[in-house]
Amino acid sequence: MTLHLAPVSAAGRALHAFADLQPRLRADTLRPYVGILGVLLGSIIATFASRVTSFGLADLRGGLQSGFDEGAWITTALGIGQMMAGVASPYLGAIFGVRRVLLLGILAMFIASLLGPLSPNLDAFIAMQVLSGIGSGTFIPLTISFIIRSLPARLVVYGIAFYAMNSELSQNVAASLEGWYTENWSWHWIDWQYCAMLPLMFVCIWFGVPRETINTGLMRDLDWPGIAYAAIGLGLLYAGLDQGNRLDWSSNGLIIGLLLSGSLVTLVFVVRESVTPRPFLNLGRLLRGNLLMLMLLLAGFRFIIQSTAYIIPTYLQTVQNFRELQVGSVLLWIAVPQLVIAIPVAELLRRTDGRWVLALGSALIGIACWMGTGLTSQWATGDFLPSQILQAIGQSFALTALLALIVRTINLADALAIGCLLQITRLFGGEIGTAFMQTFVRVREQIHSNLVGLHVDASAGLTADRLAAYRGVVGGYTADAASAAAQAAKLLAATVAQQASVLSYIDGFMAAAGGAFLCLLLVALMHRPPPSQF
Repeated sequence: MTLHLAPVSAAGRALHAFADLQPRLRADTLRPYVGILGVLLGSIIATFASRVTSFGLADLRGGLQSGFDEGAWITTALGIGQMMAGVASPYLGAIFGVRRVLLLGILAMFIASLLGPLSPNLDAFIAMQVLSGIGSGTFIPLTISFIIRSLPARLVVYGIAFYAMNSELSQNVAASLEGWYTENWSWHWIDWQYCAMLPLMFVCIWFGVPRETINTGLMRDLDWPGIAYAAIGLGLLYAGLDQGNRLDWSSNGLIIGLLLSGSLVTLVFVVRESVTPRPFLNLGRLLRGNLLMLMLLLAGFRFIIQSTAYIIPTYLQTVQNFRELQVGSVLLWIAVPQLVIAIPVAELLRRTDGRWVLALGSALIGIACWMGTGLTSQWATGDFLPSQILQAIGQSFALTALLALIVRTINLADALAIGCLLQITRLFGGEIGTAFMQTFVRVREQIHSNLVGLHVDASAGLTADRLAAYRGVVGGYTADAASAAAQAAKLLAATVAQQASVLSYIDGFMAAAGGAFLCLLLVALMHRPPPSQF
């Protein structure tokens, strides 16, 4: 039995008998378009929730009067909530229906977004962040399920294209939004913005997503211990990865404890899924065909995307002293091309083997990252535009083709479970990318600082000329020669630090380009996808 005919999950097995009976919406009515607008709003909000919070972390810490270390848990709490909800929500969707779970998720996030900025202390705000993560964590897994199971078959590939576009669009406009809120309104709107978006999503889901019957009989067949092990284990691992760079990994007992305990609980989950007669995920069947490779590719692309999404804002903020609103003007150029090419990419996927589209996207991403290795300390907004526009086009091609290939690989009954896998892979791929790049750039900056510093010889003519130039500038503001000399030495040290930072960001772009090359190799190893109605 081929993979696309055999369910790989407990939910898929439970729904397999009547998966083909799932009613599809008619393309000539309004409901499918309202429904897809609702679930796409959900994917935008879920991505906003993490990206806007990351960019606005300093403003949140200031508003809540918390320190750097305590405030660092704000983004971690949100991610843990999304991870745990992502594991469970597809199976709750199989029992209670996608529509009910989405509406409850909207309600939970609305309450958390409304009350979060009114929190009396950091602990209360973090609790609201967890609740917000649980609510928004249902959106992305159940979006894919609605697109696959409910849209007219000929519209599915367009739904996938708009889903991929919205995910990347929302990620790259987050900096501009956060900067605008803090400049013009207040930090409270980092959360309150969702109170304006969620009611529209609620109306769209209420009208556009079909009502499903409650199947409480499925509760007996689902592997609830497996779901619990996965949620706890992956949540602990996520927390360890998110805090690892800040606490210096193996030098901190908390990080060691989080990673070890998360690994052990996840190992228990894997062992259970291997021996239980009705596993949460049939790992043996999951390893067959292209599905595992496609999930690895998704993690790889998220790694690359989050790596470059870390490098560019960090460079602009540390080297050029840009604010979030100025950083956002660069990232917007990644978002704009995706508005234009979503439909053409969908048309291309209807007529072409998705592997070719995926390979083209991987190659474009790799070329864009390699273009970033030409970085200098003089680069500003305009210098990033050629590479970022190319990367935006590559991401649109790669992610849309990847999701289309995943949909064409699975059994229709597994749509809910695939949403779960996509959420886990998306979160972990992005978190590994961010954690790796933060640590990689920090270590490389230390190495380059040492190497550049070794070539600064106090008795060399070039060094003396540079110090003299600095003293001449500083001397216009002070008559004290000793003070001018000290300030000149500080300026020279700052220049060395700046060049070391630039070199470390170049290394980061090279690492991202290497990741894109590995993704291209994985694409080359894929088998021809099976025939599909989509």
